[in-house]
Amino acid sequence: MWSKMRVIEAKSFGGPGVLVAGTAPDPVAGTGEVVIDVAAADVMFLDVRLRSGWGTDFFAVRPPYVPGGAVAGVVSAVGKDVDPGWVGKRVATATAASGIGGGLPVGGYAERAPAKAQTLTELPGALDFVHAAALVHDGRAAMAVAGSAAFRPGQPVLITAAGGGLGTLLTQLARSAGATVIAAAHGDTKLDLARRLGASEAIDYEEPGWADQVLGLTGGTGVSAVLDGAGGPIGGDSLGAIAPGGRYLGYGNAAGGFAELDTERAAAAGITVLSLMDITNSGVDWAALGARAFDMAAEGDLEVVVGQTFPLDQAAAAHAAIEARQAVGRTILTM
Repeated sequence: MWSKMRVIEAKSFGGPGVLVAGTAPDPVAGTGEVVIDVAAADVMFLDVRLRSGWGTDFFAVRPPYVPGGAVAGVVSAVGKDVDPGWVGKRVATATAASGIGGGLPVGGYAERAPAKAQTLTELPGALDFVHAAALVHDGRAAMAVAGSAAFRPGQPVLITAAGGGLGTLLTQLARSAGATVIAAAHGDTKLDLARRLGASEAIDYEEPGWADQVLGLTGGTGVSAVLDGAGGPIGGDSLGAIAPGGRYLGYGNAAGGFAELDTERAAAAGITVLSLMDITNSGVDWAALGARAFDMAAEGDLEVVVGQTFPLDQAAAAHAAIEARQAVGRTILTM
């Protein structure tokens, strides 16, 4: 007789209201897998987009399904070929179905979730489950983007979507490397946060001519690199703020799709354009990058900004907050 666990299912594609609390059979650990008693589940912007029906050409998600690609909690069971010593350990991980550059971000909005043993990170004692869940995707991504950006002391860089989970981490990494950070976001709360985390200047990219403001702050020369988490028209506008020979790293689509860049203009200015796929396919050691981010957070060298948490049964409210652009940093569900 199967035991049951609480889950949140997307019953159809649509607004946040399609997320409904229910029950499902407990997962069973397959070969190379574990089962985690979930304490916290990450809510990604991608979750929100997929729930709306976006991206079905790229992600084979069909309702009903349980969203969520990252969790933190305690290992409660292991499958074949997995060290039983994992049982009882505090971990954070992608779900079994999720993966870098592929897979499906599903299975996380649940009291228990399967995961691949090879993706587990044992948590440092100083790191709690909520902040650990927030780092599963953003921690390794921030380290990879920062590596591709190759920050240098005194280098001016522009970070868009600076108030989001990834943007807040990148602001700190750039600042700690000695770069001069110009943050772009919308609203005083996010702009104030960016300044607190180390941005020298913060600009609202909803204001007309915001990219010209960035140019003005650099004396008209432009920034050495743009780290674009916004995408859409904002990402496109940011190209005009880059100095000749600079770099554009586009990894986000918070403003509605990845930026459509004027590639001829970029090439004429000697600007190197790196897409999300360029970054994820660069042969980086994702496990090592993730572990480093967890260690930095535990040591107090990296602040993980979780702006809002919701109980599992309020997942719809979590999605609504993200869609309304009210969310700051990461959004996490707790059990």
